[in-house]
Amino acid sequence: MIIMPEQLKIYNGKIITPERIISGGSLLITGNTITALSEGDIDAKDAVSIDAGGKYISPGFIDIHIHGGGGYDFMDGTVKAFLEIAKTHAKFGTTSMFPTTLTSSKTELLQILDLYEQADKQNQEGAQFIGMHLEGPYIAKTQAGAQDPRYIRDPDPAEYEDILGRYTSIKRWSAAPELKGAIRFGEYLRSKKILPAIAHTDAVYEEVCEAYEKGYTHATHFYSAMSGVTRRNGFRYAGVIESAYLIDAMTVEIIADGIHLPSPFLQLIYKIKGPKRTALITDAMRAAGMPPGESILGSIHNGLKVIVEDGVAKLPDRSSFAGSVATADRLVRNMISLAGVPLEEAIRMMCATPAMIMGIDDKKGSLEAGKDADIVIFDEDIRVSTTIVKGKIVYAG
Repeated sequence: MIIMPEQLKIYNGKIITPERIISGGSLLITGNTITALSEGDIDAKDAVSIDAGGKYISPGFIDIHIHGGGGYDFMDGTVKAFLEIAKTHAKFGTTSMFPTTLTSSKTELLQILDLYEQADKQNQEGAQFIGMHLEGPYIAKTQAGAQDPRYIRDPDPAEYEDILGRYTSIKRWSAAPELKGAIRFGEYLRSKKILPAIAHTDAVYEEVCEAYEKGYTHATHFYSAMSGVTRRNGFRYAGVIESAYLIDAMTVEIIADGIHLPSPFLQLIYKIKGPKRTALITDAMRAAGMPPGESILGSIHNGLKVIVEDGVAKLPDRSSFAGSVATADRLVRNMISLAGVPLEEAIRMMCATPAMIMGIDDKKGSLEAGKDADIVIFDEDIRVSTTIVKGKIVYAG
């Protein structure tokens, strides 16, 4: 259901703003932009009206790390996969996303980047694509996780400069900063206004500090595939986890599905990093939004067979997790129920903080006049009833 009236008014809702929650509030959209917010009704006779029915009116959810959903993965190598993932996650409140790759050959990576540009032009019925996030191939083999070890390699200037010279869609690249050439890689990314992020790494505090100074200001899926306290020749070293806590300004992202990070971890991260330095991510694979059962992690052609149960993807022998099947609404719900976070701050972690990390907070992440009309309406249980992307109603449940 795609509706884009010239003017759209949403009234009788609890509007979540950066400062407070406005009860009985109204919001006016003109074209693709928010043009007015009010504590009462807004006089807009020609506008199409939506009665929020006392539900919450929230900024749209921004997912800065996502691989798939609805039975598709971005690595499938089809435009349809991109579009179906965008539609699937819109049902759960996501209005903007950064499609994320997995470690692969350069040839396959270039194919996916080409497909992104095609899909972006066709994407009219789901969450908006804001840019690509490349995860790998420059990661530590000891922290590969579900990444294909055949393609893991050190940063190669000839390779990454060629890739970045071809595409302007790349907005973030996650890598292990301790690898040979990784510091220069981070500096190069920053020179191109691309975010370097620490991921799949065995770095220690001293290496993280140097990386942070050179531009690696963000930690990818915090706690997952990264070092904690470790020993080298008998001496203890702080890992990436401790480093991210110690470097106050470093931002982190968390898979708040309640499984990758159970309640005590969610509480600890919130207590130390706070909502302005912590973003919620789904890191979802293709089984997000699908029923439990067998699935595939990564490309449909050569991915890893997994089983989805207990709200997470697992290896077939159940020896390890193999991916998230979270949706954005679940992340918000868990931060409230498992970590005791107030609704407004859980929303900040799903909206304003991701926007700030990715440098799009001038247009997205909060409900303010002049910003993009990316809006979600949900009830007390964070069950989404309406999703609006840049003024278009893309989902009405």
